[in-house]
Order: sequence, then structure tokens, then C-alpha cells
Amino acid sequence: MKKVYGSAAEALEGVLHDGMFIASGGFGLCGIPELLLQAIKDAGTKDLTFASNNAGVDDFGIGILLQTKQVKKMISSYVGENAEFMRQYLSGELELEFNPQGTLAERMRSGGCGIPGFYTKTGVGTVIAEGKEHKDFPTGADGAMQTYIMETGIFADLAIVKAWKADATGNLVFRKTARNFNPPAAMCGKMCIVEVEEIVETGSLDPDNIHLPGIYVHRIIQGDHEKRIEQRTVREA
Repeated sequence: MKKVYGSAAEALEGVLHDGMFIASGGFGLCGIPELLLQAIKDAGTKDLTFASNNAGVDDFGIGILLQTKQVKKMISSYVGENAEFMRQYLSGELELEFNPQGTLAERMRSGGCGIPGFYTKTGVGTVIAEGKEHKDFPTGADGAMQTYIMETGIFADLAIVKAWKADATGNLVFRKTARNFNPPAAMCGKMCIVEVEEIVETGSLDPDNIHLPGIYVHRIIQGDHEKRIEQRTVREA
């Protein structure tokens, strides 16, 4: 089965459609699948729902799709540093479903494992819990009851992620903090397309160092990526 494609546009051919649900990796400006996001922008696919920790900034990451009004809804944890995101949300142009970061990551992972729902204490008593099922469970040896809320697994139409290295079968290695949301995002898509900095010979990756097995990956592209610094702080000379 061919997994390596020549470009982001080629890898997305026949996959995109209006109204689809996309899970995207990335954390801040780290590990963002920028080539695939640009190809989605160029394709003009609209009414999209994105599950992603954040939306990048105004001119990078999912922010470029907000500028062109291609995103209908965001399922996110952090919405700062993106003026257009804030403007669209406050004006009612963009739907927003807030998720704590750990909850969002677990929703993605659960979807990839076929788990439709799970209980968590995170968000109990806050706006996050509104409209969700509550259930009390005994915790500890004394049998004291604590309240949990039900969260559902995320099952996306498409997952787009950024990895450091891949082999031709789709085994992936991530670098540092790019590993936090990219693996669970990759797991929860019916189709997963990955962009990488380097494609290496199959069999050359140490099995103990593979962060995501190729069984989750359907298509791969290799390309040059921008290395952005989200906040540059320097001391005075």
C-alpha cells in the first residue's frame, strides 16, 4: 500500500469535503501540520470543525483558515494570541467548545482506541460540566463519593499531524513537545495524513523509539517547515 505522496495537495486529494471534522496536532506553534493546513486553505474547503489544542496565530496554523472563514467550529483548550479567533468568537461567527487540555488529549486518544466515553473530575462545577452527565463514584478506602462528568471520545473524519521522522510504512518519531497532541490526534481520525521533516529507510528506526506505529497512518508527505518561536524574550544588554 502506497503511503508516501509528493505534496500536501496530492495527499489530500479525494479526502476533503465541506463540513468535515478534522483533528489537528500541534501545541502553540510547535508541531503544527502547516503544509497540510495551507493545502486545505488552497482547496477552499469550508464549514470545518477542528479539534486542536489551539488555533495557532493569525497568520500561522489554523489561524490562516480562520482568516478565510473556512472554520465553523473549534474544539480547543487555548484561544489566546489569535486576534481573529477572538473577534469571530465574540461576534458569534465561530462556535467554540472549550476543553481542558488533558481532557482534549484523552478524548482524542479514546477515539483512537474505540472508547466512546469516559468519566473525569476535571471541569466539575464549572462551565465545562454544563449539559454533561454527572455520576458519583467511590474513591479511596473510606468509600467517600466524588462527582465525575462524562466526556465523549473524538472520532474525526481526518487527522492531520506533524512528525519529525517517518519510514515508508508510517512509523513515526516526534520531537520533544510536538509529541503531546500529535499522537492522540493521529489516532482519532478515520484517515490520518502526516507531514514529516525526513523519511528514512524502512527498518532503520529503533522499534523502542517509535512513538506512533504506522497502523494509524494512511498518507505521508515530506517537506520544509518553518521553525517559529512563539514568544521571544531577551534581556537587556
